[in-house]
Amino acid sequence: MKVLSLTEPFATLIKEKKKLVETRSWKTNYRGELYIHASKTKIAKQNVENRELMSLIPNTTFSYGHIICKCNLVDCIYMTKEYVDDMKTNHHQEYICGEYQEGRYAWILENVELLEQPIPAKGQLNIWTFPNN
Repeated sequence: MKVLSLTEPFATLIKEKKKLVETRSWKTNYRGELYIHASKTKIAKQNVENRELMSLIPNTTFSYGHIICKCNLVDCIYMTKEYVDDMKTNHHQEYICGEYQEGRYAWILENVELLEQPIPAKGQLNIWTFPNN
């Protein structure tokens, strides 16, 4: 299974369907089922202090070091100035959940499903493969 590791609170924002666009500095040609892994890295101080961001997932327990949900990666969009401006103006919640800058990429996620039982995993950079047992 294909997996993407994210730091918290971003993995949980996807799990809770509050974030459906993952922003990256690199593009991918991969499309299909993608599992979301909450890395072991603790939440960065600037995110903890971002009350608007954290208010999207109040009183949440994070599953550090676990694969927590699955979704479908359906598109990878190059961010133009117009795209960034549209997200900032018309999609405020998504905008505060990502790093929107011209020249970056927006990975479009659909059909997020919570896993009944989180799967412990170490995590890796890029899209990686978790062995199916």
